[in-house]
Amino acid sequence: MTKFLLRETALDLLTRIGDQGGFSHVLLDREINKQDFSRQDGGLLTEIVYGTLQRRDLIAYTIQPYIQKQKKIKPWVRWLLYMSVYQMMFLERVPDHAIIHEAVEISKKRGHKGIASFMNGVLRNVQRNGGRDLDEITDPVEKLAIRTSHPLWLVKRWAEQYGEEVTEAMCEANNRHLPMSIRIQPLRMDREEVVSKLEEDGLTVEESQLSPQGLIVTGGAILKHPLFSEGYVTVQDQSSMLVAEMMDLASGMTVLDACSAPGGKTTHIAEKMADEGEILAYDLHEKKAKLVEKKAKQLQLTSITAGQADSRKLGEKHAAEHFDRILLDAPCSGLGVLRGKPDIKYHKTEQDIYSLRLIQDDLLDEMAPLLKSGGKLVYSTCTVDRHENEEAVKHFLSKHPEFRVDPSFKEDLPPALRDGIGLSEHGLQLFPHEWDTDGFFLTRLIKQ
Repeated sequence: MTKFLLRETALDLLTRIGDQGGFSHVLLDREINKQDFSRQDGGLLTEIVYGTLQRRDLIAYTIQPYIQKQKKIKPWVRWLLYMSVYQMMFLERVPDHAIIHEAVEISKKRGHKGIASFMNGVLRNVQRNGGRDLDEITDPVEKLAIRTSHPLWLVKRWAEQYGEEVTEAMCEANNRHLPMSIRIQPLRMDREEVVSKLEEDGLTVEESQLSPQGLIVTGGAILKHPLFSEGYVTVQDQSSMLVAEMMDLASGMTVLDACSAPGGKTTHIAEKMADEGEILAYDLHEKKAKLVEKKAKQLQLTSITAGQADSRKLGEKHAAEHFDRILLDAPCSGLGVLRGKPDIKYHKTEQDIYSLRLIQDDLLDEMAPLLKSGGKLVYSTCTVDRHENEEAVKHFLSKHPEFRVDPSFKEDLPPALRDGIGLSEHGLQLFPHEWDTDGFFLTRLIKQ
């Protein structure tokens, strides 16, 4: 594929994600699979799309003086400016003159001479003058928001919850590449064998400190490797692997995974139970429940039964005190996964956090009677907002005196996490800058 066509593809994707609300990871994966991209071209496309989304607000701030006389700019023109400036500011492999030339050519093809001339003028200004001075912004929180391209409301909220130092580290981490991590299927091959096989084939990996099944891939294309396609390993973030590790599982248990798609945690539960017992996995959407079935089949696990259900009504399906363990990986704002889904920060609002919390409260209330006395419930989210995490747990405990945070939760954590900045009496908050993982919260409650 020519670089011209690659950049046109990037522009199409950015316009669909940025202005039509498409999901970056879904559209990008679909496009890479549909087109015949080389590994190098797929990498460049991913870099341009994710990088432009990650740095959108800083780029908008940079070009603002050069576009302010323009009354109305079409969405595709704005995104073409953004992606071109991103490459000029952050990518060293392509010379500026080539980026400007291709942007002008795309402008001629999609628009007219006037748009091409405007595009050339703005990009030449950026080339001459470089980035715009951020010292024009006097408020430190606003400056951080623009510098790291995070909405001001979000940076203010994090600064109030965690202080400016943690907030700055979080915002900067969200603009860095997230290392890929994989989980081995230990019933088929142990970690040492997987490491040996991958290294033999030229990949480089490190052992995760958060899960004995985890590996961090530091070099090589794991998705093209037979161990992935044949179900010996699966892709899962290290933070997400902590969930099954912390469920205190044993073979033969009856386990509920209330919000299970796409199945990473469900299948990990099955592996921890040696695929012996019963795991009921539900999702609100039938299509997503089928993803769980597909994942279980790929990893050759038979103890999982997946189905469609609204988990706020599971009391109609199951008797009280039916489950030994329950996982509630609750629907959340997703503000911990901005490294892999940068569009979330522009599409979410502060009100979404409060709306989602109502669903989280309902789900927790519904889980309470389904758990056996002495049973354990793990509550997790992929967000870093206290309202959805610690405060949700605190609220649940105030309504359900039969529950408390499991006293052995802290000592069961991997040693590296026992003194982390995010550990509180209500659970563990992982920040994206701490362990180079997604931002993630989990706690383990016990029913007395």
